[in-house]
Amino acid sequence: MKTAISIPDSLFDAAERLSKRLGISRSRLYTMAIEKALASDPRRGVKERLDAVYSKHGSRLDRRLAAMQAASLNSENEEW
Repeated sequence: MKTAISIPDSLFDAAERLSKRLGISRSRLYTMAIEKALASDPRRGVKERLDAVYSKHGSRLDRRLAAMQAASLNSENEEW
């Protein structure tokens, strides 16, 4: 996929020098940088980890607790 981005000239120049020194294309360098940024995201994989937990352990609320919660929400005598 092609895309256009805007970056400061100094960053572009530094990226050009680095890509030449590493012997890789500018596109490959930018791809590597984005991959590294994504891999270091602390939220990465949260859904997958939760899915793994809930695939082993049910997430159903206890029937009695659910009834108590519903009753507390439907209380007509509650003053706010």
